[in-house]
Amino acid sequence: MNWQGKRVTVAGLGISGIPAARVLHGLGAVVTVVNDGADERARAQAAEVEKLGVTVRLGDGDTLPEATELVVTAPGWHPGKPLFAAAEAAGVEIWGDVELAWRLRPAGAAPWLAVTGTNGKTTTVRMLASILAAAGLRTAAVGNIGVSLLDAVTAEEPYDVLAVELSSYQLHWAPSLRAHSAAVLNLAPDHLDWHGSMAAYAADKGRIYEGNTVACVYNTAEPATEELVRAADVEEGCRAIGFTLGTPGPSQLGVVDGLLVDRAFVENRQAQAQELAEVSDVRPPVPHNIANALAAAALARAYGVEPAAVRDGLRAFRPDPHRIEYVAEVGGVTYIDDSKATNTHAAQASLAAYDPIVWIAGGLAKGAVFDELVAASAKRLRGAVLLGADRALIREALARHAPEVPVVDLDRTDTGAMSAAVGEAARMARPGDTVLMAPACASMDMFVNYNKRGEAFAAAVHALAADHA
Repeated sequence: MNWQGKRVTVAGLGISGIPAARVLHGLGAVVTVVNDGADERARAQAAEVEKLGVTVRLGDGDTLPEATELVVTAPGWHPGKPLFAAAEAAGVEIWGDVELAWRLRPAGAAPWLAVTGTNGKTTTVRMLASILAAAGLRTAAVGNIGVSLLDAVTAEEPYDVLAVELSSYQLHWAPSLRAHSAAVLNLAPDHLDWHGSMAAYAADKGRIYEGNTVACVYNTAEPATEELVRAADVEEGCRAIGFTLGTPGPSQLGVVDGLLVDRAFVENRQAQAQELAEVSDVRPPVPHNIANALAAAALARAYGVEPAAVRDGLRAFRPDPHRIEYVAEVGGVTYIDDSKATNTHAAQASLAAYDPIVWIAGGLAKGAVFDELVAASAKRLRGAVLLGADRALIREALARHAPEVPVVDLDRTDTGAMSAAVGEAARMARPGDTVLMAPACASMDMFVNYNKRGEAFAAAVHALAADHA
C-alpha cells in the first residue's frame, strides 16, 4: 500500500494507538487520532504524538474525521461505536493494530506462532518465547502481552519467529491474519458485553486458526476448541494437534509417568512418543499450567524446535507475578496469590490445584454466575472469605452448593480490607491448608488492577508472617 498522503484515523491512544500513529506518520500518512477521554493521562499521550505532527482530537471518539480513508482502532473499542458505523457507511475499512502489523510485515518476515484463549494466554506465550530462545532463535513475546506488534515487525534487527498473544478483541479486528501455527487454549464466557454472545466470542477466538499453514493446536479437554479447528479454512497440509493432561493419542501431546511427551511431531505417530520434559520442569506444576506448557511445546514443535530446547525453555521460564504465585508459608499454611484469576474459569483451574483451601474471592463479577464454580470446588473448601462489590453473588452460590462451608463476608472497601481478609483466612486455616486468593472477579471496584490487588494480598501475608516470627 502507498501510505504517502493517505488519511488514516487512529481510534484510541495508549499502548496500541501511539505506536500505530507513530508508524503510520513515519510512512507518510496523514494521521488523526481520536480519543474518548480527555483526562490528564490522555493529554500527556496526545502531547507525545502531536510532537510528530499528528493531529489529536480528545473527548470525541465518535465522530469520523472528514476524508478518512482508513480507520485503525485500539482493540478494546466496541464494534457498535458510532465512529465505526460512520466508517462502514462510507465504505472505509477498519483495521486493528494487529491487522496493521500483519499488513506491514516486510518480505520474508518472521512467522507468527499465535495463542488465544479465555485464560492462560500470557503464560503460554512467555513459555513459548522461552522455548524458542532456548533453541537459539531470535524471538519475542508480543501482542496483547504488552509489547507492540508494530514495533516488532518494524524492528531494525529482524526476528526469526514471534510468539504472539492475541485477545478476542484483537482477533475481531484482524481479518487477514494468517499464522504459521496457532492455539486456542480454552473457551469460557468472558467479555460477552463486548461480543454480544458466546457464539460471537468463540467465533472471534476461532479466527486465529484461519489460514494456518502447519498446525492448529487445540485442547482435548474442551471440545469447543476442536470445533473451531474443524470450522477453520486452513492451508493444505495443516494438521490438528491436540494437547491433553492424560496419555496422548496420535497427533497429540500429553503426559505419561511424569513426562511431557509428543506423539504429533515424530516419524511414527502410531507407535512412537518423544520425551520433551519432566512435569517438574514446569513452574508451578499445577494442572492448568502443565496444559499451558503442552500448548507452548506443541507450537514450538510445529516450528521444528528440538525436544531439548522444549525442556530447557520450560526450565528457564518463570511465571509473571500474581499467577498462582507462592507468597509464603505461615504456621504451616501456604498462601498463594492468583489475583490474575479474574473470571470463573481461571478461578476453577486454581481451585482444582489445591486441597484443602481457604478461598479469598470477590470483586466485580462482570455478569458472571458462580454456581458451576462453587459446585465443582465445594469439597476442597475449608472456608471462604468474600470481599468486593459483587461478593453477594458468590455468597449465594456457596449457600446453594456448599452450605456447610463457613463464610466470612467483609463489608468494607477501605485500604485495610485485604489485610482483614488475610487475617480471617488465617483464622480458618489449619496446618497443611492453602489460603488461595483466586477472586473469580475483576479488581477495579477496590484496586487499580489485578496487580495492585495481588500486591495488597502479598503485603498482608508478609505482615502476618512477621507477626508470627
